[in-house]
Amino acid sequence: MAKKDKIIVEGTEIILLSHQKEDYISLTDMAKFKNAEATGLVISHWLSTRYTIRFMGIWEQINNPNFNVTEFSNIKNESGDNGFVLTSKQWIERTNAIGITAKPGRYGGGTFAHSDIAFEFATWLSPEFKFLLIKEFKRLKSDESQRLSLEWNLQRTLSKINYQIHTSAISQNLIPKTLTKDQINYVYASEADLLNVALFGMTAKEWRDQNPNEKGNMRDYATLEQLVVLSNMESINALLIQQKFTQSERLQQLNNTAITQMQTLLNSKNLKLLK
Repeated sequence: MAKKDKIIVEGTEIILLSHQKEDYISLTDMAKFKNAEATGLVISHWLSTRYTIRFMGIWEQINNPNFNVTEFSNIKNESGDNGFVLTSKQWIERTNAIGITAKPGRYGGGTFAHSDIAFEFATWLSPEFKFLLIKEFKRLKSDESQRLSLEWNLQRTLSKINYQIHTSAISQNLIPKTLTKDQINYVYASEADLLNVALFGMTAKEWRDQNPNEKGNMRDYATLEQLVVLSNMESINALLIQQKFTQSERLQQLNNTAITQMQTLLNSKNLKLLK
């Protein structure tokens, strides 16, 4: 689990975690709304109801290919007995469930559930509590979306600024004064495609031929990691041009740079926090 966030509902602080690229909400924190001294008991009472068991079973069968359907049927049959009690630990161990999970730790630990399931738990706690929970959850996701959009636009702008430096280096070091306008344009396009090939493995025309229904160009569809690398490559290429490296030499160096930097960024914990 990673990327911890929190929201406050009716004065109750509730932790949210990203687990396997899905949003999981702390049932333990939510249960404090009903009984802060016995959160495990509150969760168990909810989990032991026949409606909850049926709902959980349906969710797991849709989302979990390794769900133990046979054991789920046994639990469903047992739920009709007087005094039947089911804990989250028993549910996970007996059915191999993934919708509910446990995180150890005195602070920030407890029982977490996928947002689909957490909203059902909120309904059982209080309709008003569920309404406020969903409202705060949507606000948090909206804030995250805006932050990611701002980060992407920032990198796109940085890439364009560095490209101006890049084209300036081309005009100063590669373009003879006697070339025609068409020849000058050709050299610019070739240098742009040098970066495209080094990073994306294809030219702009090849990308357009493969994506005839897409608007814009390949850089408009680049990932955050690709935009960061592209920004760095433009500056590096400008320096290589000034140092009189041939285009083939620069292509090889830029491709090596792209591979190394992409590998580093894809393993970066800081960049993963933005996702």
